[in-house]
Amino acid sequence: MASIFSKIAAGEIPSYKCAGNDRFYAFLDINPLTRAHTLVIPRKETDYIFDMEDEELAAFQVFAKQVATAIRRAFPCKKVAQVVLGLEVPHAHIHLLPIDSEADVDFRKEHLKLSAEEMADIAAKILAEFEKL
Repeated sequence: MASIFSKIAAGEIPSYKCAGNDRFYAFLDINPLTRAHTLVIPRKETDYIFDMEDEELAAFQVFAKQVATAIRRAFPCKKVAQVVLGLEVPHAHIHLLPIDSEADVDFRKEHLKLSAEEMADIAAKILAEFEKL
């Protein structure tokens, strides 16, 4: 059975698309820590990021770097943090979070509540920057 992330990447479940190609997909986290908190996934379902083949993992990181560049251009910040964690979804994924301090990456803090319109606007801004790369 396909993971929820595979269904999102396939368009079976709606998402706020930030970037994508034939191998990888990026979309907004629906329970964000920061504005523009984005998840990056391989389209090929793999549970554990370090089970990916070396070439695929390298390409995944390059794609994540491009998404991070788009996030930073759309939402100026000091850095874009990359966090790999998550046991709740059996599909490798990278969290990209625009940050101005390390406190912005505390997953225990209260998450943002953004409207569908805000989420769509954020995703559109990131996608527009990604398409310029």
